[in-house]
Amino acid sequence: MSYGQGGPQSQWDPWKPQSQQPWNDGDDGTPDWAALAEASETRNKRRKLLFIAGGGLATVAIGTAVAMAVVSANGGDPQAGPSGLPASASIPGSTGATPSFAPTSAPPPLDPADFISSAKKDTAPLSPDTLFPGKQLTMSGTVYKKGPSADTKSCATAAGGTLPKILTANGCTRLMRTTYSNGGIAVTVGVAVFDTAAQATKAKTQTDDRSIVRSLFGKDVKPFCDGAFCRSTRNAYGRYAYFTISGFTSGKNVTTKDTKVFRTGNDLAQFTANQIHRRGQAQASAAANR
Repeated sequence: MSYGQGGPQSQWDPWKPQSQQPWNDGDDGTPDWAALAEASETRNKRRKLLFIAGGGLATVAIGTAVAMAVVSANGGDPQAGPSGLPASASIPGSTGATPSFAPTSAPPPLDPADFISSAKKDTAPLSPDTLFPGKQLTMSGTVYKKGPSADTKSCATAAGGTLPKILTANGCTRLMRTTYSNGGIAVTVGVAVFDTAAQATKAKTQTDDRSIVRSLFGKDVKPFCDGAFCRSTRNAYGRYAYFTISGFTSGKNVTTKDTKVFRTGNDLAQFTANQIHRRGQAQASAAANR
């Protein structure tokens, strides 16, 4: 059907703004209101469907972004912190402001090494029994029975070889010894005390393979390292220099094949270092709670 001056029939498309709206087949020129209402409803339904579909796509996109961020964060270097997360300014709902926190009153933890590095701070009771308590100890699954102990302010008298001169020159104020044994092997641990960590470290650096602490026997421990070849260690921690000498109670010489003797010396040297550190920890904890 044609209108006006004739020409092709005009098709109305609700999505083409310039298209003509349809009229009824009558000649009275009255719009077909039913057709208009139906077209409007169709247009609204199409818009609603598009909106729902678009919203669904947006939801999927957001969900994917979050999942990627989580995966990236979990795969990041934990020491460097999470990676791949969006900046705070790009997070929906973020104001971009830097968060503020109330100041904390907790002081930084005290360093145990500070308390065992100077006689002025290292004031806790000190004796062979405080460093080596109990009747035995266990290291690496091996039980060592505690033997005799000794304590002297004349450090040189409890040392041998080149050690007496070194201890005296660096101001050693005390030398404590304790012996442990297991299965025919005995070890004496000697702990030399100085006023400062610098003195202990200097003394240790001046030692050599002939710097030894004298073995201590008795109390069910037979003489050892009294003329026989033995194995010795030396080290320093804080204001303490500590030494071990280990060997056979049978008087047999120690060789490089005697791994049990080496392990015994290493175990007791490690235990001594641990005990010195615990001493520092105890004093640091006490000072922090005052």
